[in-house]
Amino acid sequence: MKKYVWIILCLILFCLVVISVGVGEAYISPLHVVKSFLGLGNPFDSLIIFQLRLPRIVLATLAGMAFAVAGCILQAITRNPMATPEMMGISGGASVAAVSIIMIFSTQNDALSISLNFLPLFAFLGATLVALLIYLFAWKKGVSSLRLVLVGIGFYILMNALVNLIVLIGPLFRAMQAKTWLTGSIYGTTWKEVMVLLPWLAVLLPIAYLFSRSLTIHELGENTAIGLGMKIKTERFFLLILCTSLTGAAVAFVGGITFIGLIGPHLARRLVGNDYRFILPVAALIGAIMVVGADLIGHTLLAPKEIPAGVFTALIGVPYFLYLIYRSKGKVSS
Repeated sequence: MKKYVWIILCLILFCLVVISVGVGEAYISPLHVVKSFLGLGNPFDSLIIFQLRLPRIVLATLAGMAFAVAGCILQAITRNPMATPEMMGISGGASVAAVSIIMIFSTQNDALSISLNFLPLFAFLGATLVALLIYLFAWKKGVSSLRLVLVGIGFYILMNALVNLIVLIGPLFRAMQAKTWLTGSIYGTTWKEVMVLLPWLAVLLPIAYLFSRSLTIHELGENTAIGLGMKIKTERFFLLILCTSLTGAAVAFVGGITFIGLIGPHLARRLVGNDYRFILPVAALIGAIMVVGADLIGHTLLAPKEIPAGVFTALIGVPYFLYLIYRSKGKVSS
């Protein structure tokens, strides 16, 4: 049954990619898109697909996977099903760093005056700094999952305030650029951005999967983990850094797309159970589907006007988050 879930999700993602690549000012039918993928399309269609449209779809796919896997890691180590990188302030730390770079180093032509390769590095450093501070403030004869969540919420509020402050004090045209990016926009993506993000995720996603057994044990509780010989504090710290790496890399290129790290893991658990060997790849596929789908809606709903993908993930995520709160309240009361 579980392998059929992966196959179905892969088919859904492929169909979304085909539709997304074909939609635009120059419409390309799904059949012609598939022919181009197979090297049988005409040169004009292939140029539009591979040079103009496919980069943003690939970037959306990679970012969705990164956000979803980061959410899986965070929910496992905190044992809180509603913990996400954005709600813990980790995405905010990456955003503060990335927005600062945009404000300081962007030119009048909306280009960066420094190498694009530095953007995920700075976002990673911002996310990691916040994660370390959360870890430090949560430390009291060790780090409990509850304190991690409470301190993380405080940093979430602080990071939002810092981002707004940076945007307010910056030049107007920089502020508009930063605001669009913060909402979660993939508009104008090129292969250059994809090739910078791809090596990060090619390393980080397999590492995350290697720790799938540890993540499963973390959810069983600290006593069980210690009983099984796990160095829980050391692994929790390393997994937190892995989470910040994934979050920082994704935020650097697609901005503040929210709720992927909440919905992806939850739906994955419903589909394949509580074993992270299955949860991680399924959540990654769901995250990719959500971001690609949100981007598709964003550039078709009011075409030719672009709506950031983050708007639509928030429209889905907020009701789902409220539903989770309601459901958990019901369990507590019973």
